[in-house]
Amino acid sequence: FDSLPPAHYKETMNTILVWMQQSETKLSMPQVAISEYEIMEQRLRELKALQSSLQEQQKGLTYLSTTVEDLSRKAPAEVSQSYRAEVEVVHGRWKKLSAQLAEHCQKLEERMAKLQRFQNDTRTLKKWMAEVDVFLKEEWPALGDSEALEKQLEQC
Repeated sequence: FDSLPPAHYKETMNTILVWMQQSETKLSMPQVAISEYEIMEQRLRELKALQSSLQEQQKGLTYLSTTVEDLSRKAPAEVSQSYRAEVEVVHGRWKKLSAQLAEHCQKLEERMAKLQRFQNDTRTLKKWMAEVDVFLKEEWPALGDSEALEKQLEQC
């Protein structure tokens, strides 16, 4: 019995595996081009929630590692190697998932910043175009009014 992990080990392993599968599925959804800032904010909130959940699951991963270390001191080599290999696979998936999550957050934040700048630039350009439109629709000064012509030339 010393070579078998406690029941809590299997429960924790299953919980983490299910959580990782769900998270990997969420992250594997195709990234679509989004031009609405609110949708991007919602997606970022979802990713941040997933990161929080990742931190909460970290305790379970630590427990698995600790349990396998304790088990390897008591169990035969082939048994402990089997459990170590299982935990190493989980650690590998965990690291990959964590890196993907961080990358998705960073890319989304960068895209949100670009979209914000683009929207600001677009507003500025539209305002300028409206001012130019008003200017172009102004009445032209009479040909003999050199002072008014100079003023309009300056504005141009």
